[in-house]
Amino acid sequence: MRLKKYPILEHDPTRRAVIEPSAVYKKIDISQYCVICFFKDIVDKIAQGRGARVVFEDKGVYGTNRFYQFEHEGRPVVFFHPLVGAACSAAFLEIAIALGCRKFIVCGGAGVLQKDIPVGAFIIPRAAIRDEGVSYHYLAPDRKVDVRPKIIKTITSTLDSHGEPYRVAKVWTTDGLFRETVAKVALRKKEGCVAVEMEAAALLAVAQFRKVELGYILHGGDDVSGQDWDQRLDVPRVSTTEKLFWLSVEACLRL
Repeated sequence: MRLKKYPILEHDPTRRAVIEPSAVYKKIDISQYCVICFFKDIVDKIAQGRGARVVFEDKGVYGTNRFYQFEHEGRPVVFFHPLVGAACSAAFLEIAIALGCRKFIVCGGAGVLQKDIPVGAFIIPRAAIRDEGVSYHYLAPDRKVDVRPKIIKTITSTLDSHGEPYRVAKVWTTDGLFRETVAKVALRKKEGCVAVEMEAAALLAVAQFRKVELGYILHGGDDVSGQDWDQRLDVPRVSTTEKLFWLSVEACLRL
């Protein structure tokens, strides 16, 4: 390889890395269907209330993170919380793939870039702007990473079957939670982004690199579209996030 002006652009397409996930995490008896849920309270509630069993535990400096499996309409589904941020969530996706999962739906929250998107609204990303670091280690430098149309169709048909409204759009993935400036927000809005979050571009890149299926459903949260941050904390969210989890389970089993 040759040095480039910026290290993040020094993409190496070599498939084999020094540390391969499959060398550390061996395949186990686990469902190929997996929901990655960023709502920790929902993960805990489902784990306790549905008699889910722990199929894997990852222990690190952050503590213990558990992968659960339960039966939904007679079919096994894995689910887990991937911590927060592109780097952590991408690593947990790699672990899930190494263990044997192959079809993923991710559900999480996002800040909205349009005031007319209410709290709890469902956003289905069709592409994510790669304004983070992880995706550049998996895919050659580019502005965005796309979601496969077939996967988007699976998700939209699932929501349609329940009469749930949604918006299919481009989203912005950033590592800089506290650097979403007014100018950057305006730039992302200009290129068609309706929401901002911290993981989609990374997870989509990992999935594309590992040749597994991965789709996304986001839950509209705070509003960062204006000069000042509107947390919109006065609007209840728990019921919508749990609904989102179950829609994600159903969409995952349709992949």
